[in-house]
Amino acid sequence: GIKWMSSLEAKYEDAKDKKPTAEKLECLRRQKVNHFRNQHKISVQGTDLPDPIATFDQLQKEYKIHPKIMENIQAAGFRVPTPIQMQAIPVMLHGRELLASAPTGSGKTLAFCIPLLTHLKQPRNKGFRALIISPTRELASQTHRELVKLAEGTGFRIHMIHKAAEAAKKFGPKSSKKF
Repeated sequence: GIKWMSSLEAKYEDAKDKKPTAEKLECLRRQKVNHFRNQHKISVQGTDLPDPIATFDQLQKEYKIHPKIMENIQAAGFRVPTPIQMQAIPVMLHGRELLASAPTGSGKTLAFCIPLLTHLKQPRNKGFRALIISPTRELASQTHRELVKLAEGTGFRIHMIHKAAEAAKKFGPKSSKKF
């Protein structure tokens, strides 16, 4: 049937409908995140993905990144994260697996180095705790250089091993058995 009401009642009904529900708020938040991703040409697949970051400061606030690492990011001249960093860093900080593709020079190295150092938390005398395998010596050198800059002052020891014989000399003859 037809529902009859006064104009005063109609205004009250409209006001009731405009009260945002949790579902509506979540939908608006999702739309905002999707708009941000589209704006920065970030394409993602998967479920329950963390939201991208817009600034490096968010890492300090939301993920409690070591203050010295944050200082090193600023000192290296990084002001705003690149699209790969915006999405990949939060995904990795949530402990999720990631397969990412981005052009050369887009900041992929920093995108995985920040979460790596964060997950390690602090230096320990436990041998090698993380291993990065690179297909070329040039890429290994670049990754080593970036990690050294990023970890400066944190106590982490960053090494690049490109010859087994040199590694045995540097870390001792038992290192191959030990690690």
